[in-house]
Amino acid sequence: MNADPRDRIRRSRPPRPAESPRDRLWRRLGGIAFGGDYNPEQWPAETRAEDMRLMTEAGVNLVTVGVFAWARVEPARGAYDFSFFDQVMDDLHAHRITADLATMTASPPPWLVHEHPEILPVTAEGTVLGPGARQHFCPSGPVYRERAAMLVERLAEHYRDHPALGMWHVGNEYGCHVAACYCEVSAADFRRWLRARYDDDIELLNDAWSTDFWSQRYATFDHVLPPRAAPAFPNPAQRLDHLRFSDDALRECFTVEADILRRITPGVPVTTNFLSGLKSVDVFGWAPEMDVVAVDSYPDPQQARPHLWPGLTYDTMRGAGGGAPWILMEQAPSAVNWRAKNAVKRPGQMRLWSWQAVAHGADAVMFFQWRQSRGGAEKYHSGMVPHAGPDSRVFREIVELGRELAAVPDLAGTRVRNQVAMLLDWHSWWALELDSHPSDGVRQLDRMIDHYAPLADLGAGVDVLPPWADLSEYALVVVPSLYLLSAADARRLDGYVAGGGALVVSFFSGIVDEYDRVHLGGYPAPLRDVLGVRVEEFWPAAERETFPVRGCGPFAAARGVADLWREDLRLCGAEAEFVFDAPGEPAWPAATRHAHGRGVARYLSTRLDEATMRAVLGRALREAGVAPAVAGLPPGVQASVRTGDGLAFLILLNHSADRHEVTLPGMWYDALGPSGEPVGTLHLPPSGVAVLRDRPRGADPAERSRFRTRRIISPVCPNA
Repeated sequence: MNADPRDRIRRSRPPRPAESPRDRLWRRLGGIAFGGDYNPEQWPAETRAEDMRLMTEAGVNLVTVGVFAWARVEPARGAYDFSFFDQVMDDLHAHRITADLATMTASPPPWLVHEHPEILPVTAEGTVLGPGARQHFCPSGPVYRERAAMLVERLAEHYRDHPALGMWHVGNEYGCHVAACYCEVSAADFRRWLRARYDDDIELLNDAWSTDFWSQRYATFDHVLPPRAAPAFPNPAQRLDHLRFSDDALRECFTVEADILRRITPGVPVTTNFLSGLKSVDVFGWAPEMDVVAVDSYPDPQQARPHLWPGLTYDTMRGAGGGAPWILMEQAPSAVNWRAKNAVKRPGQMRLWSWQAVAHGADAVMFFQWRQSRGGAEKYHSGMVPHAGPDSRVFREIVELGRELAAVPDLAGTRVRNQVAMLLDWHSWWALELDSHPSDGVRQLDRMIDHYAPLADLGAGVDVLPPWADLSEYALVVVPSLYLLSAADARRLDGYVAGGGALVVSFFSGIVDEYDRVHLGGYPAPLRDVLGVRVEEFWPAAERETFPVRGCGPFAAARGVADLWREDLRLCGAEAEFVFDAPGEPAWPAATRHAHGRGVARYLSTRLDEATMRAVLGRALREAGVAPAVAGLPPGVQASVRTGDGLAFLILLNHSADRHEVTLPGMWYDALGPSGEPVGTLHLPPSGVAVLRDRPRGADPAERSRFRTRRIISPVCPNA
């Protein structure tokens, strides 16, 4: 019999803190936020009037305004004119729509580039990137920062008391186009950053960068340059530090503006929008600077199992925000404009992926953009109101989604609670993908999906966390190719397992320290004791090379295939669960298990095929006592539970191309339909969604017995 997931998730909850700016925003919105980027400066007055009517029809309650409006509000140096946006803000307030007001600094205006061409960024090859697109600024440039700060000061003072203002949106997708600059201004700023990092001691830098290699020893910080284009591989530790510096420089641009906003409007939450899968910006480093985490997500409908990538992103955002609800700031209503082939979202797919974000903890479902642009580089990027106008499939789906989100106001503020953590460290990601490694096929996000996909198939929810996070509440921790690992973080993992935790670590983990220096004594040196293994050599696979593997012990009947990577792995206390099984080749262990203290640690020395990976992770989940939210779900059906304030919501999503029947554990009630009747069995069509609550709306739990079970049909898109 299926276990009722509510029995597992209803735990004692800590008292709620005093209302934060984020909480104040959601109290104002009264439920899930719904809307998108609104760019009224692109349209005449009659179109803007229609926008207000259509937003009301669609149930929009939050829009992002002014992201690229610097040239509109400051057409010349110091000539501020907010009159256009005064009218826009007044119109939004009149229609009870809250503004996520942007600081407008994402794209410097032409006059600033003309007066100060030195603000333009420079590539590692020395090419100056010109204006005419966006993000054409050096993150370290003092002129850009000064003019941006002046604009933000005036903007905040002007709108501090406007009733439409609900949130501040700083910049836009930092690091998307210009992740680093290599100009002389950035070089000087890099040296300043290095002096602070290495206590103004050049010998500490020489040691960290291993500069005796290739005669790179520095006599003074004044001789250090950014890692510009060079005849051979640049110093990897130098490149790693420059990636850290560049991330810090971008974050300083954000904090300069955020500090001004918090000083002038202390009760208004501040955010910026991360970009899904963006390597250059360390989400875990930025999130503490934000009142609420926000992300832009653009999965490719043409990919196999495209829902996995946004799921991984959303679990990372939730982990970065300490488990708090977050914002899906941008997604496409249908097609994007920037891929070689831009596929549309099939009928129902936009709805499915929007509810997927909510299932992973989002309290806002937003789009880029409200109205599809008539001109400009993104005119073929879909909008909530497409070129075809409101009499269109896309807009009808938008209206229906808005109705559904408005039907569950008490879902906002509830949280997702998981028993499995997956570790990601941006510094390790940067180091992992530098040059001159055993294989260029070991890519961070790909390796995470290798672990994330089977966990999703097994119904295990995941929180993505940094290695320094508190892991004590998690039953299982999964570590995909954590190449860079400090001794302190390795000790934390050891202590987690010794204290009774379950750990799964994959190949090429724990190889270097925080300065990209190899841990000596056999890989993975800082994890050898906890894993009970020792690696002498890496044997990366040739292109399309595969290795048969066979199971041992509880997996004795299993056979599988591995690829990409293998290792000369020696057992030092661990036992083999799978071994390589190629004739004439060493039978090295491919997967191992090691009892350590009161816990268990597993190691994977290769990339196992999907079925074998599911078997290994499935056993790890069972041993750790991790059960899915709903047991026995058909393939491709996802179940997620959100809880809070004594309520539980169950969200089921059918990512498959097949119709499935799902029998629910316990008593659940339809949260989207007008009747709110109890549900025992669901029929989920392809792209189907069901949102259920654990009690009738407005009913006491004791009244449940008066309701009788019935079936409901979850439509793909009722109004399409």
